Amino acid sequence: MTEPRWIGIVLFDGFEELDAVGPWEVLAWWTQQHPEDGYGVTTLAREPGPVTAAKGMQLLPQHTFAEVPELDIVLFPGGRGTRPLMRDDAMLDWVRDRQTRASLMTSVCTGSLVYAAAGLLRDRPATTHHGSLAELSAADPTIKVDADARYVDDGDVITSAGVSAGIDMALHLVVRLAGEDRAREVRRGIQYDPEPPV
Repeated sequence: MTEPRWIGIVLFDGFEELDAVGPWEVLAWWTQQHPEDGYGVTTLAREPGPVTAAKGMQLLPQHTFAEVPELDIVLFPGGRGTRPLMRDDAMLDWVRDRQTRASLMTSVCTGSLVYAAAGLLRDRPATTHHGSLAELSAADPTIKVDADARYVDDGDVITSAGVSAGIDMALHLVVRLAGEDRAREVRRGIQYDPEPPV
C-alpha cells in the first residue's frame, strides 16, 4: 500500500479544543473507513510533549514539526493561543514554508489570524470567528472579510468561522477530496445533524 497523502492538524498551547477535535473526528472517520481514498490525518506541534488547549484539555501530538511526514494539507485551529503566534517569526516562517509545499492550507476560527500575519490571505476572501472579524481586517486590510460564511474556499486556502464551523469546513474538504457521496457517508457516520435545542 502506498503512503497516504497527509492532512496535518497543528496543535499549540491555547488552541480551541473543538477547532482541532471537530475536524479530526470528520477526517479520521473518513480516512480510517476509506483508506483507499489515499489520505491520512495526523497531529503535529513544534515540540514533543502534551499541548494544553484553551479550556484545559491536553493532547499529545503525534509528530513534531521536524519529524512530521510531508503534509499535503495543513489545518490550523484557532483559540487564544493564536495571538502570540501572530508575532512569532519562527511560526510565521513555518506557515509560509508549508504554503509553498502543501496543496491546501486550511484554518478554523482565529487560525486565520496567523495566516493573515504570515501574508497568506493578502487580497483574498476569508473569514474567522464572528468576534474576531475586525481583528482579521486589522491584521491585513486587503483581506475581503466575509462575515456571514461558515467557510470560505479560495482554491488553495480555506478559512472557516468559529469553533463548530470547522466541522462544516472538514466535511467540505471531504467533498473536495473524495466527493459528495463520501462526505454524506461521513456526516451520517459521525451523526452530525445539527438541530440546536435553543
